[in-house]
Amino acid sequence: MSSLPLRIATRQSALALWQAGHVAQRLRQAHSGLVVELVPMTTRGDQVLDRPLAEIGGKGLFLKELEVALLEQRADLAVHSLKDVPAELEPGFALIAVLARADSADALVSNTHATLAALPRHARVG
Repeated sequence: MSSLPLRIATRQSALALWQAGHVAQRLRQAHSGLVVELVPMTTRGDQVLDRPLAEIGGKGLFLKELEVALLEQRADLAVHSLKDVPAELEPGFALIAVLARADSADALVSNTHATLAALPRHARVG
């Protein structure tokens, strides 16, 4: 196997770093000896916090800097939250893999109960 690392471009947010780290771990499990390196970066979407996304460019604001890193060969692939990816990608880019979805039943949002334990006995959620 090549000694050059596989470089994964990712946003610097905690969620993005976790997602990219998870992909790196899965790649290492599938390819023994593979060296994977995260390339964290800040995007325009991370920087402009005082205006709605639709007003400043939409979902693509979280991708542009990562796409530039790919074009400039500073990264070999990028990991994104699918919610941040526009329906149509820029020419030359492709969505090549999507991991299986994790259990989506991991959150409770309530304006009356602070914890699961605070729910009434036999409460139904969902």
